[in-house]
Amino acid sequence: MPSAAAIDPAQITGLVLAGGRGSRMGGVDKGLQPYRGMPLAMHALLRLQPQVGATMINANRNLSAYESMGVPVWPDPVADFAGPLAGMLAGLEQCGTPYLVTVPCDTPEFPEDLVARLSAALAAEHAEIAMAAAREQGELRNQPVFCLLQAGLLESLAAFLQSGHRKIDRWTAQHRCVVVEFPDLQAFFNANTPQDLQQLR
Repeated sequence: MPSAAAIDPAQITGLVLAGGRGSRMGGVDKGLQPYRGMPLAMHALLRLQPQVGATMINANRNLSAYESMGVPVWPDPVADFAGPLAGMLAGLEQCGTPYLVTVPCDTPEFPEDLVARLSAALAAEHAEIAMAAAREQGELRNQPVFCLLQAGLLESLAAFLQSGHRKIDRWTAQHRCVVVEFPDLQAFFNANTPQDLQQLR
């Protein structure tokens, strides 16, 4: 039997977060760095598309390069590269479905059942947010940019950012948040630095 009241993927919009400064990558646009013949963000997009109803990208530079990936591209509604929450806010502002799921552009091998497992947990726990996590040396580590959100959290997130806060966990702690453990930490390996990207390749 399918899991109780799992959310229909058509009710979920997927957002690839590619709006960062890329400071640890030497200031380059991380989502456009090549990996196996394609930009990192394109890998994330192609992995996300089968899991959701619609997709879009959050980017703040090189918008035409991202637009060429064939989905809507939205910059942060907050100035000065305010971090992943600003990208999430951009997604919530443009989201036409009851749910938004976010993935970063620099993690091309994230789980293919990411959205199914997050949505099953969100529905089962009647939560507002479901967040991925994986164990590293026995300790459960949250992966907060892999996040399924109710679209109704838009006002809460806008107010949080307007008050000058930037930390994801401080915002998610204000809401009913369920953490979903995934077995493979390696699936969440992200290319933060040129060395990470080399390791990924």
